[in-house]
Amino acid sequence: MPIDESRTFLPVQIAVLTVSDTRTEATDRSGATLVERLTAAGHVSAGKVIVADEVDLIEAQLRRWVEDPVVDVVITTGGTGVTGRDTTPEAVQAVIEKEIPGFGELFRWLSFKTIGTSTIQSRAMAGVAKGTYIFALPGSTGACKDAWDGILVTQLDHRYRPCNFVELMPRLLE
Repeated sequence: MPIDESRTFLPVQIAVLTVSDTRTEATDRSGATLVERLTAAGHVSAGKVIVADEVDLIEAQLRRWVEDPVVDVVITTGGTGVTGRDTTPEAVQAVIEKEIPGFGELFRWLSFKTIGTSTIQSRAMAGVAKGTYIFALPGSTGACKDAWDGILVTQLDHRYRPCNFVELMPRLLE
């Protein structure tokens, strides 16, 4: 799974949405972890917002970013569990046009190595809306690290072979 150094790195504009009823900028470690990792990889932070775990608020913020031509990717953290307050997957489903089921499957497989069968409680998912990728991650810093380090750092790198999400971006609206 090599990086093809003969290809030019293409930075992607990534927005981070933290879904939480309790976190603030000062206590949002998961959102901060994602911003740190994406910028360290050479990508551009296109925004970071915290919203309460309410379907309409999550959906509204996702739609704002999907409509923004600057934003290529949205990563959410939080609200993917199975409790009554966990509504991120429902909001994402309302926005996306195509689901990427392999993302959630691969995330849970990677997460199993870290937290065992507890990963079954995660409804992590991904999809595409109007040419924008949306990845919904659990709210723990460990889950964000697993998803970024194990999937997104390579799939959002144009140099990754044999294929990656970035090289598909020009064709997402075909």
